[in-house]
Amino acid sequence: MPDHVHLLVGVDPQSGVHRLVETIKGCSSRLLRQELPSLRSRLPTLWTNSYFVATVGGAPLEVIKQCVANQRNA
Repeated sequence: MPDHVHLLVGVDPQSGVHRLVETIKGCSSRLLRQELPSLRSRLPTLWTNSYFVATVGGAPLEVIKQCVANQRNA
């Protein structure tokens, strides 16, 4: 799956998931544009406003890792 990444993070419910996503996308866009100047002139934006979030409740970390790994085979 070269076109996306999976992140397993703990987020304070008071701050909100959307703020975390905005921060990740903003920082990664800035870093990529610094490393690859050609992106500045070719693309107006690197990321869309969309994202997917799922909760895992109290599932053990190993189970979550296994689920993500199994998506490669789907």
